[in-house]
Amino acid sequence: MSKNHQKSSISIKGMHCKSCEMLIEEELSAVPGVKKVKADWRKSAVEVCYEGKYPEQEEITLAIRKAGYDIGQDEKTGFFSRNKEDYKDLGIALIFLLGFYFILKGLGLNSLSFASSEDLTVPVILLVGLTAGFSSCMALVGGLILGVSAKYSEQHPEATPAEKFYPHLLFNSGRVVSYAVLGGVLGLLGSAFQLSSSVLGFITIIVGLTMLLMGLQLINIFPWTDKIKLTLPSGIAKVFGIKKKQESYSNNGTFMLGALTFFLPCGFTQAMQVYAVSTGSFFSGAIIMGTFALGTMPGLLSIGGITSAVKGLFARRFFTFAGVAVIAFSIFNISNGLNLAGIDVSAKPISTVATTTVDPNVSLENGVQVVHMKETGRGYEPSNFTIQKGVPVKWVIDAQEPYSCASSLLLSQYNIRRNLVAGENIIEFTPTQVGRVRFSCSMGMYTGAFNVVE
Repeated sequence: MSKNHQKSSISIKGMHCKSCEMLIEEELSAVPGVKKVKADWRKSAVEVCYEGKYPEQEEITLAIRKAGYDIGQDEKTGFFSRNKEDYKDLGIALIFLLGFYFILKGLGLNSLSFASSEDLTVPVILLVGLTAGFSSCMALVGGLILGVSAKYSEQHPEATPAEKFYPHLLFNSGRVVSYAVLGGVLGLLGSAFQLSSSVLGFITIIVGLTMLLMGLQLINIFPWTDKIKLTLPSGIAKVFGIKKKQESYSNNGTFMLGALTFFLPCGFTQAMQVYAVSTGSFFSGAIIMGTFALGTMPGLLSIGGITSAVKGLFARRFFTFAGVAVIAFSIFNISNGLNLAGIDVSAKPISTVATTTVDPNVSLENGVQVVHMKETGRGYEPSNFTIQKGVPVKWVIDAQEPYSCASSLLLSQYNIRRNLVAGENIIEFTPTQVGRVRFSCSMGMYTGAFNVVE
């Protein structure tokens, strides 16, 4: 700073990220007499450098208000934000999210049907990946990368669109590399990477809770969440070359995050994993899983194209929208994880007494309860049955879309796990306790139950 330059510090209300700094610096720099501006959102203040006479206070005030802020000190941070603009942005985000949800629901991109594995050529596997990328994969991991990338964009508003898009390329590159390598290993070793439903449920819940924290930090309604930082254990971080100070983002961490999604429960992914196992070949398994991961990239990268382009005041509102979307994904995944862990959160009343009503989908043949059900890309039809305790069950499942998300079936209470093949599948068990026996797909998204009565 020149000897003739003087500086003055001004307290600003409502600053919460680097985007706020850029908005204020841009407006104040245009005020006559201002030579340099340095804003600091952590201190909720801006330092103005000027030469000679202090700029007109009215123009300083107008510039700050034009940026969307006010002069003064924020009230002491509480459990909830006291900034009315945060709640206004949240309301707008909820309206847009609901509209977006109904548009996606109307499109119905959630299933593909194939009669047998012979239909699964490389182009078709790409198409399966494309479908998964805009449906189950986006629901399972889209919220995770959206949260990471939105926080990166929020903390680095000065970054170019290409720099903001880079984390998405790293995340998806990690997916493709790990899917190809581990898919090849599956081809050689069979189902060595198959995890139990309780472990899958635990992983899904952890992913959901991570998304929830990211979403809460993005919407700015709960200031206390900014004090919580997600970091890897020091040993793991050291192995992957992740510096301890990089609490919110690192290139190596993002690549690794994408790689680890191989182990997340998704019906489409597990259907491809089963296909890779059946090949008995490292090369074939690698081609199948690598191709599938490539197919998911357009859906997941579409999130990146949006987050890399936002800036200014629109960025603040977009991050709120992103936060609401991430919270919605987190609730979806936590619910799925609870389903996989066998925890019933439906609060449906359970009848344990036999009634005179006959379940039309259950028949008694030679002392065996025969249950008929269809599996489609939309789940299970029907999905609820009434059966009797102590009587053997023959569960006949007509798999009409064996490469959909619902094709990987779990009946955790009886340690039953089956990857459905096209046509008739038979599962046998004997209910030993009255109450609700839940079943679901491996992602926990599609569910059903047996109501066991005396």
